[in-house]
Amino acid sequence: MLNVGDQAPDFSLLSDSGSTISLKDFRGRTLVLYFFPKADTPG
Repeated sequence: MLNVGDQAPDFSLLSDSGSTISLKDFRGRTLVLYFFPKADTPG
């Protein structure tokens, strides 16, 4: 469990274009992540 002020663990995801993007690619920059369920899935 993360606490306020903890550094987020690194992870990688596929972008809309199919390339892999890692959290570490944005180190030192402000980043807002928005996760949403894939179409036609409970969420």
